[in-house]
Amino acid sequence: MRIETDHVGGQTIRYAVTIGWADICVQPPLLVFNGIGASLELMTPVIEALGRHGISVVAFDVPGTGGSPTPTLPYRLPRVARMARDLLHHLQIGTVDALGVSWGGALAQEFVHQYPHIVRRLVLAATSPGVVMVPGQPSALLRLVSPRRYFDPAYMTRVGGHLYGGVYRSDPDALHEHGRYLAPPAKLGYLFQLLATSGWSSLPWLRSIRQPTLVLMGRDDPIVPPVNGRILASMIPHARLHVLPCGHLFLLPRTSESVGLIAEFLEPKMAHASTGTTRE
Repeated sequence: MRIETDHVGGQTIRYAVTIGWADICVQPPLLVFNGIGASLELMTPVIEALGRHGISVVAFDVPGTGGSPTPTLPYRLPRVARMARDLLHHLQIGTVDALGVSWGGALAQEFVHQYPHIVRRLVLAATSPGVVMVPGQPSALLRLVSPRRYFDPAYMTRVGGHLYGGVYRSDPDALHEHGRYLAPPAKLGYLFQLLATSGWSSLPWLRSIRQPTLVLMGRDDPIVPPVNGRILASMIPHARLHVLPCGHLFLLPRTSESVGLIAEFLEPKMAHASTGTTRE
């Protein structure tokens, strides 16, 4: 994984690539949109597992996270989507698959809505159609508003299980492993990410997404209940849903299983997969 920082589309962006021209010729790289406050390092285990399946990746730090500086003014999701498009142009990549996780799932939806000609296939993980959603547990959402978990390991240990659900409820080692990849975001940058999705919803145009779409949800997700995945999968015409027996961050404790599902979905031989919606 090569990590670089460049000035792209009027904004300094830190990004990672694991691609070569030979990879692009076989299959488009996977453009990864990360969760709120998370730097690209958090996805390291997932990126490594994708590489073992022969899937190359482009990932970047949203302004105000990781190594991408916080902009002077707040922004909305369409602006970040344009940054991602400019980054692909900078890298001379014309077509991608897209993976959006949690907050990044909203950004992935916005990206495919703005630039449908760029995206071949779409994966949405632990996400929702935006402000018009079935809300999670109030106590979990209240904790999500603050980036304190990124700065205070003891606080993460105390609340991580309740916040993320799944294996994190009972396995302190899983929380410790998760903490290894955390890099605190800028506090103003975190606020800007919250503001970017305020009032945003994809419901008015979800049916216009024509890309084959895989929706992955965790059964024990205090932040985004799995019913939101059912809404996405029922409204996106060529979507299917898979619910994993885990919490909000299933991509990390269940990396092998999650990446296996993603890899199977992205393989070229799956290009004409069923267009129906299935629920598991």
